[in-house]
Amino acid sequence: MTKLNKLPFIFKLIACLIVFIGIFIASMVFGAADTTIKDVWLAVTSTVKSDSISILREIRLPREIAAIFVGAALSVSGAIMQGLTRNPLADPGLLGLTAGANAALAITLAFFPTVNYYGIMIACFIGAAVGTFMVFGIGAMKKGGFSPLRIVLAGAAVSAFLYAIAEGIGIYFKISKDVSMWTSGGLIGTSWSQLYVIIPFIVVGILISLFFSRQLTILSLSEEVAVGLGQKIVYIKSILFIVIILLAGAAVSLVGNMAFIGLMVPHIVRAIVGTDYRYIIPTSAIIGATFMLFADTLGRTINAPFETPVAAIVAMMGLPFFLLIVHKGGKTFS
Repeated sequence: MTKLNKLPFIFKLIACLIVFIGIFIASMVFGAADTTIKDVWLAVTSTVKSDSISILREIRLPREIAAIFVGAALSVSGAIMQGLTRNPLADPGLLGLTAGANAALAITLAFFPTVNYYGIMIACFIGAAVGTFMVFGIGAMKKGGFSPLRIVLAGAAVSAFLYAIAEGIGIYFKISKDVSMWTSGGLIGTSWSQLYVIIPFIVVGILISLFFSRQLTILSLSEEVAVGLGQKIVYIKSILFIVIILLAGAAVSLVGNMAFIGLMVPHIVRAIVGTDYRYIIPTSAIIGATFMLFADTLGRTINAPFETPVAAIVAMMGLPFFLLIVHKGGKTFS
């Protein structure tokens, strides 16, 4: 670990990028349909048409690009949450954001069945914001309420409540199948038209988080230090919470509920690059994208031609990680 910490950041970033590229190529090659690296190259760089290239270009490529941006969005939003709250257990999936987005999505499908993808995405943003305010509102009701345990308990309670709302609406309006298709946590059927809508929001959110990364590093130490250094606490927190909602809402509108990525990746990243958010945020984006690509590739290949839900794979890896962090008091990988 000491030798790793002495390496310049640029070398660590290049290593992460090399792993990312390797996993991306593997995710494009492996699957139910037999394809080769040559097919992947032709699908990306040419207009040649064949069955295998069409599968890559119209089905597999948009799906893996979605995995890249969703993984990056959830990881960066988790890193920001952990820095803002100084809570090692913070994660969009555990603190009510994805549950709020799911509930808003169910309400939208019930009352506005002809809504387009823009409308669904906006509803997810609003739902993520409502879920966040509910969790932190409950946490702030009592002195010392922002302790990691209290916030996680509030997140679990709010998430259960909002999921119940989503399920109830699905049953009452007979749209349970439509709601479950969105909330099952998968990338099946991702289209280019969805990516054209969702990617700009994620890119903007990550760029803003990079711009405020220095301020986030100071805030993650303590608010007293930030105030002493002349930071505008309310302004910075407001901007970063909007970024969290933007990133989590965009991710949920595309793949539904996906817990634990935003929890795991920032802890792994801090073990690699330290506690400076100027390094944590870009590295979280790359490692989060790599992790999501890996999980989706596993889901498509371990029982091909049938699919294993990627949310189940992420949860199987994420739950032991979560319990380990709880057991170690949040300092396992920090």
